[in-house]
Amino acid sequence: MTNEKLQDIYTSVSDSIQGNPGAWQFFIKEIPMVSITDTNHNRMRIISPIADSKSLSDELIKAALVANFHTALDVKYAVSDGILWSVFIHPLKELSEHQVKDAVSQVYHAHVNFGTSFASTALAFPGTIGGDKKEGVDKKEEQPKYKKL
Repeated sequence: MTNEKLQDIYTSVSDSIQGNPGAWQFFIKEIPMVSITDTNHNRMRIISPIADSKSLSDELIKAALVANFHTALDVKYAVSDGILWSVFIHPLKELSEHQVKDAVSQVYHAHVNFGTSFASTALAFPGTIGGDKKEGVDKKEEQPKYKKL
């Protein structure tokens, strides 16, 4: 994958786009997204700001961490500079066009599903379907099932 090819892909999937190769801002159905690449280190990321992290309850933050394991799949929820983001990070050169389009879709869906299903796709790993939706929130009495270091 190259910056030129990324620009072509982002232009084809977005409603509007601005920026230069290696740093773009684009919108999909009014959801802002940013993509940044570092060709010297073979890295890229697609990010979307969701909320001011200070405005989020501890329960929502914990639910996002659980979603990172079960329903966010190839994207993650992360906090940086006081903002909660949906984030996709990957080596740049190894990406295919299909993976970039899928990544954009997952960042978008993780953004719009924050606070509800927290899902980036229709797929969820076992442990969330029909289970306790407050997993990781009120389970202090349970002991870890791993050996402490």
